[in-house]
Amino acid sequence: MNRHRPPGVLRRTATAAAAGALALAGVIALPATSAQADTTAKGDVIANLWEWNWDSIASECTNVLGPAGYGAVQVAPPEESLKQSSYYWWDAYQPYSYSLNSRFGSQAKFSAMITACHKAGVKVYTDAVINHTAAQTGTGYDGTTITDKYSTPDWSRTDYHDSSECPTPDLTIQDYSNLTQVQNCELLGLPDLKTGSDTVRAGIANYLNSQLALGVDGFRVDAAKHIPETDIAAIESKLTNTTSGSAPYVFQEVYPGTTPQPSDYYASGDVLDFTYASRLKMAFQGNISDLSSIESSGILPAANSVSFVTNHDTERNGLHLSYKDGDTYKLANLFQLAYKWSTPTVYASWEWTQSDQAPPNSSGFVTDTDCAGGAWYCLDRDTAVVGMVAWHNATATAAVSDWQTMSSDVIGFGRSGTGFFALNNGTSAATYTFATGMADGTYKNVIDGGASTVTVSGGSASLTIPAKGAVAFYNSSYTCTVGCGDAGGGSGDTVSATFDEYASTTSGTNVYVVGSIAALGGWDTSKAIRLSSSGYPVWSGEVSVPVNTSFTYKYVKKDSSGNVTWESNANRPASTTTSTLSLDNSWNVADADATDVTFNEHATTDWGTNVYVVGSIPSLGSWNTSDAIPLSSASYPNWSRLVIVPKSTTFAYKFLKKDSSGNVTWESGSNRSYTTGSSSGYTTSDTWK
Repeated sequence: MNRHRPPGVLRRTATAAAAGALALAGVIALPATSAQADTTAKGDVIANLWEWNWDSIASECTNVLGPAGYGAVQVAPPEESLKQSSYYWWDAYQPYSYSLNSRFGSQAKFSAMITACHKAGVKVYTDAVINHTAAQTGTGYDGTTITDKYSTPDWSRTDYHDSSECPTPDLTIQDYSNLTQVQNCELLGLPDLKTGSDTVRAGIANYLNSQLALGVDGFRVDAAKHIPETDIAAIESKLTNTTSGSAPYVFQEVYPGTTPQPSDYYASGDVLDFTYASRLKMAFQGNISDLSSIESSGILPAANSVSFVTNHDTERNGLHLSYKDGDTYKLANLFQLAYKWSTPTVYASWEWTQSDQAPPNSSGFVTDTDCAGGAWYCLDRDTAVVGMVAWHNATATAAVSDWQTMSSDVIGFGRSGTGFFALNNGTSAATYTFATGMADGTYKNVIDGGASTVTVSGGSASLTIPAKGAVAFYNSSYTCTVGCGDAGGGSGDTVSATFDEYASTTSGTNVYVVGSIAALGGWDTSKAIRLSSSGYPVWSGEVSVPVNTSFTYKYVKKDSSGNVTWESNANRPASTTTSTLSLDNSWNVADADATDVTFNEHATTDWGTNVYVVGSIPSLGSWNTSDAIPLSSASYPNWSRLVIVPKSTTFAYKFLKKDSSGNVTWESGSNRSYTTGSSSGYTTSDTWK
């Protein structure tokens, strides 16, 4: 059975000859039966609606993906998973049971979503988490309670690898260059299923077959490199056909680098190409002219791979571009859709301020996607992306031609007379004349939904490409289907606001921002935006908020039990324009009353010991040593830190040292004293005593 290429076909034309020219090689067409995909109007582009709930995916298939010409949607793991108090996104990758009632909706809603997507002509691929089960005990989203991570409703201890197969003392992977450890030991402590066992293979196949029976069309195999390819092949041999009668499409997550290699898995299906995404990031943050040699840059073969610009892991660890890169990120997606290579994916998910952050939810259950509210980044419905999906489908298998490098920031290329694409990664508009290979005539620019046109004369066209923009055309009668006028990332009427809050906290307590608008939770502390402590004691986060909008906001602290403490000053006001906004605040200090003092202390320390300042006012920890402010050792033995404090205030302070065990040593002598005035930029110059 062919599990290698996604079973999608392209839009049919009036003549058989034209249809043949547009057909994808190796595709399998699904019959247009009730509740099945009408694939006669679709291509192979996959929309990865990561951790959207089932109701929202059903709506997106009906109103966006189907009309836009997407071939398939990739969805989250449809299984019961760990449910813990912070509701982190990665809970979905800690399976509790193979029940299809999950944090994304019930089995009935999952089934209804598949039906809706098929009616819209969109296939459904699910994320198959079959390498492991949950590392954490507790209660799942369908009520399952686990007290022993090796005992679940589906598995017992003998179904997992143990010390007889894994050579490490704690059963976790310690050497990623050791194939035995990679495939027989536990990834991050997640119990590793013994996929070499026929009992385990049958159990996994039964879980996947339960999805196929509901209409699922294929699977993205999570952590595939941690499963031997022979085991994946054995599991696949036990799978039923899809409800359309074809073999399910399989594509696999095989992270590059150490053993095993992506090529080891081609026999079992396609492989997600991490190197492709890395090459895009290098080019779009350097010279996009380098893309002329992308095929020889170490990316996977087109026939064996699925491409992407980012995914849920790599947008968080910085390996690849993300929505935080703005128009550069969108341009990379447009290039992916324009360049003839492997099956492309378009990633759409929520915006986040720290890597573990949960999707928008109610008690962990993911709430409906609101693309206009600022919490979600719905790239799949962006005008330019929708236009390029149509362009991608129309140019089909036509070879790349007429490549032109105009500068390190400007390129253009055609697809053998079926379409032309030009891209400008620079910061100012660029005008060049391109040899397009297109027939003379007037064409609509799909990037702006057909609002502008391009004239080709003598096969050439003079194009003015906006800064960080593109121009693409293929058909004079192109009509925008969905997302017309949408600038991407939601409604397109948002701007980035960075919140920086100076606040000391005890261990286990975090700082959040909440406010009067939906993007800040609408004053609901359960929807407050968690800030990052990476610059502690400054907590920071970036939020997309509506443009030209006035709002109020405040900071809160939440401890490990979920108790909320509000700062005591009045609500803080802010207003946006169309430019980015930065807000610098300090806990319990009204902006108009704030000033700064840079504390400088000369002190020598032993390795592992650091210097802190603590004092009589809240911004200096109110003499609580656990809230003391850590000073920077960048100019050792001089330690320093800028602290936000109230104006015109007298306070006492003192320095202390903490070693790696948390033991506190106070400097000797009486408390120090300082008085601020009504200006800013105060400093102290002290020496340990």
